[in-house]
Amino acid sequence: MKSIDIYTDGACSGNPGKGGLGVVLIYKGNRKEISEGFEETTNNRMEALAVIKGLEALKEKCSVTLYSDSKYVVDAIEKGWARKWKANGWKRNAKDKALNADLWDRMLTLLDYHDVKFIWVKGHADNIENERCDELARGAILSGNLKKDVGYRA
Repeated sequence: MKSIDIYTDGACSGNPGKGGLGVVLIYKGNRKEISEGFEETTNNRMEALAVIKGLEALKEKCSVTLYSDSKYVVDAIEKGWARKWKANGWKRNAKDKALNADLWDRMLTLLDYHDVKFIWVKGHADNIENERCDELARGAILSGNLKKDVGYRA
């Protein structure tokens, strides 16, 4: 199985507001960058969608070390919250719905296929690849080429 490093970041101008994501994939010294911008979304959605887009870019089952500065994403996976929410019909508890269930469902499917280890990195702390992802995400917002985040519900 190929081993790949994926760095991800999401950004929003306003929250909610225009959003973007940035992804850097590195395999044996080769790199691929992905960025997309969205008309109306949230920062948490962009953080989660960046992970999804990175994993969806893989053409075969891989061993992945995934770096994110999002405690929301890393904790939801590493602490088992997202799987618990799914098992509970996308509820965080008896009365509160889990936000972004559409993205968590997509991500969990990808995580069941790939062997993924999440590593939290402090944002804006001189991690060169995390900084590059931030540049990609912010650049996507400014590009004017913004898509509709079809899963976003205001």
